[in-house]
Amino acid sequence: MSVEKDVGKRNQGLAQSLVEVLEELTTQIISAKGSEQACQFITRLIDRFRTSGLKVPQITNTAYVNTIPLSNQPKYPGDRELERKIKSYVRWNAMAMVVNANRGHTGLGGHISTYASCATLYEVGFNHFFRGATEDRPADMVFFQGHAAPGIYARAFLEGRLDEKSLKNFRQELAENGGLASYPHPYLMPDFWQFPTVSMGLGPLISIYQARFNRYLRNRGLVSAEDEPKVWCFVGDGETDEPETIGALSLAAREKLDNLIWVVNCNLQRLDGPVRGNGKIIQELESIFRGAGWNVIKVIWGSDWDPLLESDLRDIL
Repeated sequence: MSVEKDVGKRNQGLAQSLVEVLEELTTQIISAKGSEQACQFITRLIDRFRTSGLKVPQITNTAYVNTIPLSNQPKYPGDRELERKIKSYVRWNAMAMVVNANRGHTGLGGHISTYASCATLYEVGFNHFFRGATEDRPADMVFFQGHAAPGIYARAFLEGRLDEKSLKNFRQELAENGGLASYPHPYLMPDFWQFPTVSMGLGPLISIYQARFNRYLRNRGLVSAEDEPKVWCFVGDGETDEPETIGALSLAAREKLDNLIWVVNCNLQRLDGPVRGNGKIIQELESIFRGAGWNVIKVIWGSDWDPLLESDLRDIL
């Protein structure tokens, strides 16, 4: 019995020593050499372990928390309360448009949950990130998720770009007064949509090659680095199961397309059931993208969780 207690104490003491050594080593490396050289040091250390015959685990995932800690987050640049009100109007109108259209024509269809779950993503993009065209530079290029089309129509209605008749004829392009296409469709609505993003997987694939073409223009001096447009692509987590969605990820990394940004909305829903009911789709996708050479930023927990997470000094959470 005493032997078991001694072993337990030694193991506990060893674990505490490892924590202290790790903290001290981390502090010295980052403060003395900078983050870039610290990464080089860690890489060489892992290589040493491998060459010595040790089995080093493959690390393709980070912790299930936000990538950017609260201490490194800048102050939000907008009026959050005003933006929340606008978002609520848009989300309500998007839902009402789909419901109203199906009351008149049973089985017409339409998607409600997609935009409802990612309205904040789009509103932050519209208000603070997407750049419009000027006389000197082209506009950013945005590939909207196909199933989120009702939300984009609803926002255009608030902006005065669409009238109420158009919304009432959602998914009824051949209606007497004209209607709105089911999904982003430049052929049917050339003055509204820029890129087709349905069938699912089509938008993500095209966005990579669009970003590659934009970089070609920059490399040839046809567009300056300052004027090169960003390419934004909004993707659903269920959509990532389409082969076209992730088929060209390595191309984007190989071409160093830092002008391309994907926003993957993990709402855990797809048309035919839940997405990864017994797994973590965010962690799975992080492995896929990091493995393909992408920089991954995870936004999982809202600001209401910040006090709880910040109070966890022992990394239990």
